[in-house]
Amino acid sequence: MRRSPTILPSVLLGSGFGGFIDGIVFHQILQWHHMVSSQGCCPTSGVAGLEDNTLADGIFHAVTWIVTVAGSFAAVRAWRRGELAPPWRAHVGGLIAGWGIFNLLDSANHFIFRLHHIRDDLGGPVGWDIGFLVFALGLLAIGGAMARAGKTTGDSPAQATVG
Repeated sequence: MRRSPTILPSVLLGSGFGGFIDGIVFHQILQWHHMVSSQGCCPTSGVAGLEDNTLADGIFHAVTWIVTVAGSFAAVRAWRRGELAPPWRAHVGGLIAGWGIFNLLDSANHFIFRLHHIRDDLGGPVGWDIGFLVFALGLLAIGGAMARAGKTTGDSPAQATVG
């Protein structure tokens, strides 16, 4: 007996992928911030501060990797229970919503914990933090709408099954 699809694996994978996008693009490629670059303990202007930030970034990447692996395990567990794969639109919507959830949680680092800002290299980084929060809400709205539409339209779950 086939059970209806779940998008939990998609959301977990999207959250993990969102963390990797943040870490790879903002931390490493653009070097706009690091995990604790706004803390007085760890200025990025010296080697000791960069070492502390690199360690914190590594822990952050390990956590995003664990979330991604959890999404993979959730997908396999669903398949083993006989659940159908979700329709593509619902899956992609779940990925986008998961990315939005990651960004929403990361916004707590900007506004509540003040660990870092999106652009620590600027004098007034709050505008970037607000833009990041708005982007997170947009991802949640778009991803949620796609996930709901994918479950209710002709995007058949049977088309997404692996045979």
